Amino acid sequence: LSESGVPQLVQPMIWDYAADIDVEGKVQLIEKYRRCGFSKVWLASAFKGATGVNQSLTLIGHHLRNQLEWLQVASRSPADALEGIALTGWQRYDHFSVLCELLPVAIPSLAVCLQALKNGGYSEKVKENVEKLLGMSNLEIDTFMR
Repeated sequence: LSESGVPQLVQPMIWDYAADIDVEGKVQLIEKYRRCGFSKVWLASAFKGATGVNQSLTLIGHHLRNQLEWLQVASRSPADALEGIALTGWQRYDHFSVLCELLPVAIPSLAVCLQALKNGGYSEKVKENVEKLLGMSNLEIDTFMR
């Protein structure tokens, strides 16, 4: 791979939407890419659309935990190895499925995930900020929002 010249042309992206990713495994994968000559690596998480083929509502807690796991990967990786994180929001679970988790029901999840990434974690202050921004009185993380 190093001799092919590919590492000078592209930046790989590591995708994982799980709430319990293998943090150490991802750090090792970033190190392997670096040894192959890739100067930067992207990470990819999701704020919606990655938990089930027929999912209608977005479970914020799952996606929040995914962001927090990626923040752990980032903190354990060399700072100059990471280009950024792509926060994805899938409209279809796969190309053959019906639409899932439409954007309006996922906006609270998007807000929570963005704020967690921006602030380097999740806290009561982050929760209060999201509630204020969205005009909500009670943000529900581990149950489906009503």
